Amino acid sequence: MATLADPEHQFSLLPHPAPTADAVREGVLANPGFGTHFTDHMISIDWSDGLGWHDATIGPRQPIPMDPACAVLHYAQEIFEGLKAYKQADGGIALFRPEANARRFNASARRLAMPELPEAMFIDSVRRLVEIDKAWIPAAEGSSLYLRPFMFASEAFLGVRPARQYKYLVIASPAGNYFKSGAPAVSIWVSQYTRAAPGGTGAAKCGGNYAASLVPQAEAIERGHDQVVFLDAAEHKWIEELGGMNLYFVFADGSLVTPPLTGTILPGITRDSVLALARDEGLTVREERYSLDQWREDAASGRLVETFACGTAAVVTPVGKVAGHDGEFVIGSGGPGQLTQKLKSRLVAIQRGEAPDPHGWVMKL
Repeated sequence: MATLADPEHQFSLLPHPAPTADAVREGVLANPGFGTHFTDHMISIDWSDGLGWHDATIGPRQPIPMDPACAVLHYAQEIFEGLKAYKQADGGIALFRPEANARRFNASARRLAMPELPEAMFIDSVRRLVEIDKAWIPAAEGSSLYLRPFMFASEAFLGVRPARQYKYLVIASPAGNYFKSGAPAVSIWVSQYTRAAPGGTGAAKCGGNYAASLVPQAEAIERGHDQVVFLDAAEHKWIEELGGMNLYFVFADGSLVTPPLTGTILPGITRDSVLALARDEGLTVREERYSLDQWREDAASGRLVETFACGTAAVVTPVGKVAGHDGEFVIGSGGPGQLTQKLKSRLVAIQRGEAPDPHGWVMKL
């Protein structure tokens, strides 16, 4: 068997003893929700000090045996990614910018003292899972197959040091709309909690960042809002990001602002795609700090006409209302804005093969 360093990575295929019946799968695909149903298979690759990456397997999705002293349970060495496979207009299947996910995965790995996965191996693993579970890709508008590559420290030991064993896996979930409210625009709550600080792990896609957002997110939900927005840790005045999405601000003169990548927010791939699409439209886009006070003032004066969140799961989502302990304000009409809708339509059309792909983002399978 070839090693994983070879150009053609070799995977062992383990037969599935009881794949999901067609009728059951079709019932799931009719209304998949988000993150609650999973495909039949998963990818697994091990890493250990001395051997490197080995034992690549495609097999049934199943529980992972884990020692109670498994390092991830005690020291949280864990990272993940999120990307999607889409049905194409010509009947084919495509991934959207998987190489960008591979690069970000390795950036997260470096920050958490974990081994890097060769980018070709990352892309190959995702591609193989999509190919074996392609029947799970929903065809309805706004739906996709959500892919979750992740890696965790699997060595059994107690001691504060990087682990010497890791496990990389990929699972998949048919996905519909991320937000369940069905509202034309989401409402967000300004949190008094801090998501990340300079020098921390804010730019890494690790579970700990999301765990820290759960209490403020619950607070937002309890108050009737869809999401939480975090401010900077130092001055608690500058907008950073939502619990799982980046933000854009659209002004009456047609320009856009998005918070800069200073190490405290996640460098979103959808964020970067919107940046490119906006510039393709000839729009002025500035990556600069934007304060909560300015946001409120610009919304009241009409200088700010739209705000939208963007991310792999939610794609591009209008923000209609912002609330906090010191009051609330409405953005524009409180519903979807024209530029938000235009950028979303352009992005989705490229993802689904319905429009030209000038940036070479779509990887057809």
